[in-house]
Amino acid sequence: MSRIGKHPVLIPTGVTVSRDADGTLVVKGPKGELKYKPNPAITVTVSENEVAVTRETEDRLQKSLHGLTRTLIQNMITGVTKGFSKILEINGVGYRGNVAGTKLVLSLGYSHPIEYPIPAGITFKFDEEKKNILTVSGIDKQLVGQVSAEIRGFRPPEPYLGKGIKYSDEHIRRKAGKAASKAAA
Repeated sequence: MSRIGKHPVLIPTGVTVSRDADGTLVVKGPKGELKYKPNPAITVTVSENEVAVTRETEDRLQKSLHGLTRTLIQNMITGVTKGFSKILEINGVGYRGNVAGTKLVLSLGYSHPIEYPIPAGITFKFDEEKKNILTVSGIDKQLVGQVSAEIRGFRPPEPYLGKGIKYSDEHIRRKAGKAASKAAA
């Protein structure tokens, strides 16, 4: 039995979990609605206050899907109640960003500004005091992580000066420049 998959997912008050005719799981809460179609090899049972995930055999694929399905359902319930967010820091002279209508506009030292269309279900917010802190938030954990990774990919942090876009909890390993190696010799 999967250590994660064997635990039922508790449904908090204000959240409803239901099944469509095609087996799609629908989770509705105060922040929105998410849908997920579990693999047919996994059985998902919805009761009044919990969701149980079980598997039929000890097949390797079913074992791996057991814990995954339970975690995805838990993330859906957390998303519609609390939401998810990632914090990005934009570091560098002249590096900045702002939200203009339905696009995120980033100036990252290139000859042109980068315009990133805001996906449905995602909100961007810049810190009022520190203009270089961007918060990406939404109810879908996978989408929040994907959008954050795409934005970071426009200018990943470089190891010499630390310029670029990094996660707030990310540590950049710094390298010594040429001057440091000449001084040691």
